[in-house]
Amino acid sequence: MTEPDIDSEAEVRVLLYVRAPEGGAASIERAYHQISTDLHGTEGLLRNELLRDISDRQGFVVFSEWASLAAFQAWEQGPAHRGRTSPLRPFKDRARGRHYGIYAVTAAYSMAG
Repeated sequence: MTEPDIDSEAEVRVLLYVRAPEGGAASIERAYHQISTDLHGTEGLLRNELLRDISDRQGFVVFSEWASLAAFQAWEQGPAHRGRTSPLRPFKDRARGRHYGIYAVTAAYSMAG
């Protein structure tokens, strides 16, 4: 049984796994802030966050929330993608295999009061 294709209008979350060099967490934070400033106003990008691994202080995840898979793919395939994300490129965590994940939102609950 094959899974159905993901709807291009589905919201997506993108996770980019990065690793700081020993004692170099500040370099990850600088690169994240630079990229976030450059991406401000990008069509379809709703928000992003820099998350630090609590059990591995060198491990980080850049989490981004996109309005749709189509918006993410348009940005990813566009000319600005590589240049704008290059400050984090040296820190990609390739030890885990794939250094990123793209996930379609299939269900969600809001827990706000």
